[in-house]
Amino acid sequence: MLAIFDKNVAKAPEALQSQEGGSVCALKDGFLPNHFASIYPGAVTTNLGSSGLIACSLDKQNPLIPRLFAVNDDMFCIFQGHIENIPFLKQQYGLTKTATEVTVVIEAYRALRDRGPYPADQVVRDFQGRFAFMLFDCTTKNVFLAGDADGSVPLFWGTDGEGHLVLSDDVETVKKGCGKSFAPFPKGCFFTSSGGLRSFEYPLNELKPVPRVDSSGEVCGVTFKVDSEAKKEGAMPRVGSVQNWSQQI
Repeated sequence: MLAIFDKNVAKAPEALQSQEGGSVCALKDGFLPNHFASIYPGAVTTNLGSSGLIACSLDKQNPLIPRLFAVNDDMFCIFQGHIENIPFLKQQYGLTKTATEVTVVIEAYRALRDRGPYPADQVVRDFQGRFAFMLFDCTTKNVFLAGDADGSVPLFWGTDGEGHLVLSDDVETVKKGCGKSFAPFPKGCFFTSSGGLRSFEYPLNELKPVPRVDSSGEVCGVTFKVDSEAKKEGAMPRVGSVQNWSQQI
């Protein structure tokens, strides 16, 4: 899977951008999408206009962590892995027995966007299993992505030469588009356009960037870890706001 989001849609953490990062633009002349398509010839690419693009292939899958792709009401979602408690989640979100994990993620996001009673960290924490997903809501221009607490499913992110956010389960694809400005997506975390990167395991704690050293001993991007000493300010109330809820996920 591959996603490239314009920096005005999904602003990556500044610490992720290395001073020696890549100088290419992942979107220019279809540079990175074309590379991805050369590796996965059967990939389906969806152009999101000025927001970016997403691409998904069902080829070269690990059968233990399969990929799923779905579109519903202008919400595009790629899911990889398994959710163990999916029967409970289907019931919670009013879905049929035939609903798959990717459908559950879309409906969970929809409930969150449409003033659901739970904060985003709890919504993601309720997903039990091995998973990584990326979702784009064309209506609100919001990106929503997450990986499980153990980092069981490969997911890498980075920034290209123009600051656009690049995501893929294929590390070589991310490296090609981002140079040294990339890293594995942090374990137990989620990211939204409006709220940035947060931990769903420790939602009251800040995250701190930690330099990442590659196999050759060179600093290559950063990873993010929970800062046990830095606490966030009081949580936002989930009921009664008249503001656009999608901007507060």
